[in-house]
Amino acid sequence: MGRKEDNVKYAVTLMKTQQFIRNIGTAAHIDHGKTTFSDNLIAGAGMMSSELAGEQRVLDFDEQEAARGITINAASASMVHEFEGQKYLINLIDTPGHVDFGGDVTRAMRALDGVFILCCAVEGIMPQTETVIRQALKERVKPMLFINKVDRMIVEQQVTPEMMIEKFSHIVAEFNKKIATILPAPLNKEWQVSIQDGTVAFGSAYNNWAISATYMKKSGVSFKDIFEYCGKEGGQKELAKKIPLHEVALEMVIRHIPNPVDAQKVRIPIIWKGDLNTSIGKQMLACDSNGDVSLMINKIIMDPHAGEIAIGRLFSGTVRKGMTLYIAGQPAPQRVQGVALMVGADRIAIEECEAGNIVALTGLKDAIAGSTVSTLKDMEPFERMAHYSEPVVTKAIEAKNMKDLPKLIEVLRTIAKADPSLNIEINNDTGEHLISGMGELHLEITEYRIINEQGVDIVSSAPIVVYQESVKGRNPSEFEGKSPNKHNKFYFIVEPLEEGVKEAIRKGDIDPEAKIKDPKALAKILADAGMDSEEAKGIVAFKGNNVLLDCTKGIQYLHETMELIKQSFEEAMMKGPLAGEKVAGLKVKLMDAKLHEDTIHRGPAQVIPAVRDGIYGAMCDAGRILLEPMQKVFIAVPPDYIGGAISLISQRRG
Repeated sequence: MGRKEDNVKYAVTLMKTQQFIRNIGTAAHIDHGKTTFSDNLIAGAGMMSSELAGEQRVLDFDEQEAARGITINAASASMVHEFEGQKYLINLIDTPGHVDFGGDVTRAMRALDGVFILCCAVEGIMPQTETVIRQALKERVKPMLFINKVDRMIVEQQVTPEMMIEKFSHIVAEFNKKIATILPAPLNKEWQVSIQDGTVAFGSAYNNWAISATYMKKSGVSFKDIFEYCGKEGGQKELAKKIPLHEVALEMVIRHIPNPVDAQKVRIPIIWKGDLNTSIGKQMLACDSNGDVSLMINKIIMDPHAGEIAIGRLFSGTVRKGMTLYIAGQPAPQRVQGVALMVGADRIAIEECEAGNIVALTGLKDAIAGSTVSTLKDMEPFERMAHYSEPVVTKAIEAKNMKDLPKLIEVLRTIAKADPSLNIEINNDTGEHLISGMGELHLEITEYRIINEQGVDIVSSAPIVVYQESVKGRNPSEFEGKSPNKHNKFYFIVEPLEEGVKEAIRKGDIDPEAKIKDPKALAKILADAGMDSEEAKGIVAFKGNNVLLDCTKGIQYLHETMELIKQSFEEAMMKGPLAGEKVAGLKVKLMDAKLHEDTIHRGPAQVIPAVRDGIYGAMCDAGRILLEPMQKVFIAVPPDYIGGAISLISQRRG
């Protein structure tokens, strides 16, 4: 039996003992070395050849990832590492660094307890580094810092040991400043990283060596030695033998990342807003394998043979083949057809999986990325995952052959399940469908998958920028919307929504998709975010980051008509009066209404156009505006290319 097979056997045994499990990830700015780093960890655990680490890219198994040399999907691998005579199961997820695939990073964080944030020694903390730090801390995933590409700093920049220590100190200080700002006490102090306690390491993932303060004492390798080795030919290969990256990194994981039991005590109150005193609440806090199943799906993979594979973190209970599970929001239970561990593209079948692990399930056909899965029919779902950016580019696509239209619609629905950061609008009448993504690359990859993986030939338009509509200010007086039969009148004021409320919706502190279950609690959140406390009590509906408020007093029959008013508000927010684009950041206040006493005269055909026209008219009076997305971009180029870069940016109105 080879070492890989041995590791699979040990992994299946270790899954049952939570204190020996660590769920970790890698995250960083694009090209800071995450996948090469992950490959070295896998090679060190004997799951691939160490000679191929960084070249084979086990976790970049997608054709497009190999062709483009970037990570597009968050891929996972389970491996075994021995430390101080005890074997540990390490579940590793490698995430993308490209800004277009930030949604995958957000979803991966839900499954993790700790994360290596990689940072290039030469470039330092970059914009996407800040974003992934924020994503990790929001999910209460404990960070560690790995400063990569140190050999570049020594060889290319010819730095002295003093200069290198100064640069590292600056990176660590900046990293800790982010932690102190984002996290509440006491975690903002407890989770600070430092070179002295071993939560910071530095090295070269490409050359497979790393060092931390604790490993310096163990190996006897000093700063001075590293400079000497990097300066001579073949020196880095010697370093890889003396201080192998996987030994240093996995020691950090075992020492500093909590096991699932300890991690869930901190994480569950943040990621699940149900009652922690209920049976399922207590089971998740304790990571109880004997309790009810509670699982969060963080990824859907389309497999040509097995169909949809749902990968997720098991927070309580034990999942077995043949078990019946409920998916939140779906009435019918579904049967688990297979349970497996994942190593890149390989699926290793197992009989069952206990709480605290990352597991792959087949048979959950209605699950989407972000679904809550449980043995309980009515379990409170996990918190919705808020993405840090929205779709900003749209393409129209249609099937090249009309006979492929039904298949294309099915493929688009499947892709929407796997990637919730894509926005897909299906038009059954025209055969034209709109896909909106985070950027041009995001859409290119989606098109490639439709054509090459799903086998549907398509024709696509040029990319179109996504615009949104809003208002400059407030309309001076109430605008009247009148029903076609003239028996019902609605009076509206519209104005821009407070910035604090928009930010709370964007961060996920307020979920616009959830039904308003607790108006008092919601009113407090809105008031804390900057909305007038009296107005906040009248909240009726959300649509995206738009809100509808009922500011009326004692209007007869209004309660019976409110569902139609909400429906009309939602329709109006989907298509604004200026260009038919979605509306953003609008506060709509219903100030007064006059309704006919007879139900037949205030049906949908009367109320819906009256409310829509009233909102549109108020927006026109308030000053309609068109919003376009802006990207904050950091571009690093050699001095010779500055002119060309500036020219390219100015062509795109930068």
